[in-house]
Amino acid sequence: MLPLKDDNPTRRLPVLTIALIVVNTVVYVTQWVRPEDGNVEDSEQAFACRWGLIPDALFHGRDTGLQDLCTQLNTDQDRFLTVFTSQFLHGSWLHLAGNMLFLWVFGNNIEDRLGRVRFLPFYLVCGAIAGVVQSVIDTGSDVPLIGASGAIAGVLGAYIVLYPHARVWTLVMFIPLRIPAWMVLGLWFVFQFLYAGGQAEGGGGVAWVAHLGGFVAGMLLIKPFLVGRPEPPPRRPPPPTVPAGGWG
Repeated sequence: MLPLKDDNPTRRLPVLTIALIVVNTVVYVTQWVRPEDGNVEDSEQAFACRWGLIPDALFHGRDTGLQDLCTQLNTDQDRFLTVFTSQFLHGSWLHLAGNMLFLWVFGNNIEDRLGRVRFLPFYLVCGAIAGVVQSVIDTGSDVPLIGASGAIAGVLGAYIVLYPHARVWTLVMFIPLRIPAWMVLGLWFVFQFLYAGGQAEGGGGVAWVAHLGGFVAGMLLIKPFLVGRPEPPPRRPPPPTVPAGGWG
């Protein structure tokens, strides 16, 4: 199931959502143009090692017993800083495009409801919680965790709380269908849960548990983040459609 757009108009331009898409794209291009040799400190892999979230480095700091180049590069940074910088890295163009599509479809409404001042902290906090939850699964892992999917999962969690009945145009088996958000996002969560259950057997390199952690964080945090925000004005109903031949 691939969301294409929702029938949930916003009141103003989603400046931060657009900015996040631009920043994620620029960071990926910066990483992508580097050489692919993982044995040099200026390579594409080294960039991910330096700014990604490595669970072993996060929980053990410089006391980690690993001496590989990736961990050394990571421990040169503040270990808590990588909880946030890792959210702007991606492993491939497909990884980036999928995340940015979800952010564009669902992020604009959450930014519109939270306001620009609160949206960015909400996004980053959800992403940080997602990364830490994934890291707890294997605190000794030396594999960098990268991607915006944990933060975006938080946006999805917020969306299902605030707009469960909004309609989302979704590609299902190459057929576009207009489906309620609670169904689209509910099924998305179920699939993440099922994939996370098999992560011990491989997991395909995807941080499924981070998705679950971010989604739950978004559901739980959206209402506290909205404290003090005024309710949006009710939307005006569309004007009645006049038949082609007039009223009678």
